[in-house]
Amino acid sequence: MTYVLIPGAGGDPRYWDLLVDELHTRGHRAVAVPLPAADPDAALPEYAATVRAVVDTHPEVVLVAQSLGAFTAPLVADHPAVRLLVLVNPMIPAPGETPGDWWAATSHAQARAAYAAAQGRAPNADVDPAVDFFHDVPADVAARMHDGPQESDAVFVRPNPLRDWPHVPTRVISGRDDRFFPADFQRRLAADRLGVHPDELPGGHLLALSRPHLLAEKLQSFTAGQKRKSGRGIRRAPMLPGPSRPVGRE
Repeated sequence: MTYVLIPGAGGDPRYWDLLVDELHTRGHRAVAVPLPAADPDAALPEYAATVRAVVDTHPEVVLVAQSLGAFTAPLVADHPAVRLLVLVNPMIPAPGETPGDWWAATSHAQARAAYAAAQGRAPNADVDPAVDFFHDVPADVAARMHDGPQESDAVFVRPNPLRDWPHVPTRVISGRDDRFFPADFQRRLAADRLGVHPDELPGGHLLALSRPHLLAEKLQSFTAGQKRKSGRGIRRAPMLPGPSRPVGRE
């Protein structure tokens, strides 16, 4: 079984480096896919084609997607090699919903503001990578990531070809301390759109950087569950459509 890892915004495969090392230590194959995020002509179809080309070279795959990568993953999960789909702190899409539409459709801003206020932080502060993403990432690890590639606008505005969730077991992993996608918000979204309850780990939005050991353990437990033909976590609920007005990005 090979873990094929899809990064979030920016498409930087270095995000997965620590997790790849953890999985290799456990005897697993893992491949992090670089996405053409900086290409103004590339969007979800091109991202999916890039990932599919990697999946083509492996007979059995666990597809793992971080955050914005959850928009790409279901476009590839119909591949016959994919045995399991795992979404980590994900932007779970509805059919036809663009990443730009997702923010208003899910009431993300309200959820983020409420969580910030509950923690004593400014509820309407602009997104600050140090506060929202890297607050629990070791300083030396964070320093290596700040010069990563940027995401072009194309992926947020071009159409999403997803028409229904693929018929593959799907699991969600949430960071209990995620400031950008608060855990309550993720629970609601996973229940409403996939009919599943997330598995939660301590840590924030960037679990592969802050908790690679725990994330590898969790992924390994899912793989064992697949070998036992466990059905827990399979998407069952219908997905909901989103409105058409983009309000932000991740």
